[in-house]
Amino acid sequence: MGNRGMEELIPLINKLQDAFSSIGQSCNLDLPQIAVVGGQSAGKSSVLENFVGRDFLPRGSGIVTRRPLILQLVNNKAEYAEFLHCKGRKFVDFDEVRQEIEAETDRITGSNKGISPIPINLRVYSPNVLNLTLIDLPGMTKVAVGDQPPDIEHQIRDMIMQFITRESCLILAVTPANMDLANSDALKVAKEVDPQGLRTIGVITKLDLMDEGTDARDILENKLLPLRRGYIGVVNRSQKDIDGRKDIRAALAAERKFFLSHPSYRHMAERMGTPHLQKALNQQLTNHIRDTLPGLRSKLQSQLLSLEKEVEEYKNFRPDDPTRKTKALLQMVQQFGVDFEKCIEGSGDQVDTAELSGGARINRIFHERFPFELVKIVFDEKELRREISHAIKNVHGVRTGLFTPDLAFEAIVKKQIIKLKEPCLKCIDLVIQELINTFRQCTNKLSSYPRLREETERIVTTYVREREGKTKDQVLLLIDTELSYINTNHEDFIGFANAQQRNIVNKKRAIPNQVIRKGWLTLNISIMKGGSKEYWFVLTAESLSWYKDEEEKEKKYMLPLDNLKLRDVEKGFMSTKHIFAIFNTEQRNVYKDLRQIELACDSQEDMDSWKASFLRAGVYPEKDQVESEEAAPADSFSMDPQLERQVETIRNLVDSYIGIVNKTIRDLMPKTIMHLMINSAKDFIHSELLAYLYSSGDQNSLMEESADQAQRRDEMLRMYHAIKEALSIIGDISTSTISTPVPPPVNDSWIPETR
Repeated sequence: MGNRGMEELIPLINKLQDAFSSIGQSCNLDLPQIAVVGGQSAGKSSVLENFVGRDFLPRGSGIVTRRPLILQLVNNKAEYAEFLHCKGRKFVDFDEVRQEIEAETDRITGSNKGISPIPINLRVYSPNVLNLTLIDLPGMTKVAVGDQPPDIEHQIRDMIMQFITRESCLILAVTPANMDLANSDALKVAKEVDPQGLRTIGVITKLDLMDEGTDARDILENKLLPLRRGYIGVVNRSQKDIDGRKDIRAALAAERKFFLSHPSYRHMAERMGTPHLQKALNQQLTNHIRDTLPGLRSKLQSQLLSLEKEVEEYKNFRPDDPTRKTKALLQMVQQFGVDFEKCIEGSGDQVDTAELSGGARINRIFHERFPFELVKIVFDEKELRREISHAIKNVHGVRTGLFTPDLAFEAIVKKQIIKLKEPCLKCIDLVIQELINTFRQCTNKLSSYPRLREETERIVTTYVREREGKTKDQVLLLIDTELSYINTNHEDFIGFANAQQRNIVNKKRAIPNQVIRKGWLTLNISIMKGGSKEYWFVLTAESLSWYKDEEEKEKKYMLPLDNLKLRDVEKGFMSTKHIFAIFNTEQRNVYKDLRQIELACDSQEDMDSWKASFLRAGVYPEKDQVESEEAAPADSFSMDPQLERQVETIRNLVDSYIGIVNKTIRDLMPKTIMHLMINSAKDFIHSELLAYLYSSGDQNSLMEESADQAQRRDEMLRMYHAIKEALSIIGDISTSTISTPVPPPVNDSWIPETR
């Protein structure tokens, strides 16, 4: 019965196939198999039925096999069949096996000739079979029928290729004898994937249907159109035999009689027929398995190693053990606290290289977004001077004042300080949003327990919202404190004497050629003028230049920064980019005949960062409310020289004092937020979260696993044990199989080359 090594080797492979098919891993392991390839009605199904000794495959004209059938033959005392898709059910009647194959095929492909690459797994136990694993594939066809797509030829070809391209797959190329062998589709695809012919065996069917006076002797002797592993001839039952329910055993006896009595084949009858084909395949498969076992072992070991860590926590798992639930809850909450701290402090084990996260994003709000918002609100020269002028006049009333009034200075300063409230509150809102995002990111590890995750997020978010009120109160208190006493004795304050002499209308940068920032930006111009294009921008203290690329060889344009300001631009309906514009305050063209140029960034972070860089270069944002100059009262511009001097003095004093307040607020805001919100959230998670969780509900319901997690654990354990078992079997096996040497190469140039 074949060779003895099969009794040990192939059951192991079948066992492995089952283990991995059940956990959806079969495709990851190149298990040795035999694929039966050929044109429609070449006799592939008949060859398989002869192997089994039973009628069990759907028959008929046209395309009958519409899904790959993985057929495992197991030598066994009892005779029955099993499908992987209906485990535990034993089919004793092989007519029922055929009906199940047809029903399972129709379930996926429909009943009108459609095809599908999803395989059907069938195992046949019988005393009349050798241990083999075969794959019956759809026959190659040229014309679509029924529901088949127009590219049916390519679809079937791709499906066949999926199986036969694997180095571990032996190819049974089936060709009917009454067709010209040189046109065999089976040999053609086999040549494509196996040019050396090491894993291709030729099978010639329908020898009894050849025209009288012709035979396939030269082919079967491997003389006419040679293959490295040669050809084996078989005689299948005719359609009449099948319809008449001719017994396969009788058919095998008739086949043997045909070869022994045929004058052309008599001398090689021992090397012909289904039994010899079985033995040849059996030997091939044994050699193949023996060769692939070492590779299979190392592959399994690496899989086992990668699973080891994940499986460790599941090994002694008892879902209903309350002590385990308590321990898991403690560990989860502890881990959540550690993860949150690492996210904020930036000491994580896995540093995100794709984007900013956690503490880095909050830092960007503190030091890029917040200062920008401050400048944006405070800085508007023309409006400020108009307000100072009104204040001075109103303080003097009907009199014409000789001296610059303190009250005017205080009124203007207080008005400017009040404007700080909005950006400060906005800063807190932005930080809260980032904090909540960070919490969500850190609770990802709790996804195995959806209820616990939900409760944790709810408790922590509620706490942060409580702290939000206290932080906002504290920040508003800071600004109210600044309002309550204008400290003109501050060491950084310039004082009246200096303010009168000093002209700080245009504070220019100290280092003219200092490069502040470089990077890619998209320059948005109308389609008529060349459309949007990416350039390499270089911002210095004096100018903004753009180049073709980062080598900075080909300069496209240089724009001086004098009289430039920024304004936000709403992004378009379809656009994903963030846009801001640069324009000239003196109504001049900025670039070519454009009054403003639009610059687009890929993300909000990029835009904030570029705006902060422009701030450092002295390019400020425009004020939100643009006032038309015509609406301004005439007296705000026609000032007498004395009033002008007083306005200039107060303007300088206000500038100096607001600079001090801004500096203080910029310094205190991050400290206040850190103390009242972020650090207190860390403390809350470490010390109080657990108590809140315990009081929020029953521990059992909190620690209920998600269905996904339970399924994942089961699959992981099943896979782990399957691999362990496979490794132990492979380790125990002594591969004492007799191997046959590979036949010498032959000239197979007669097989057509690939298309």
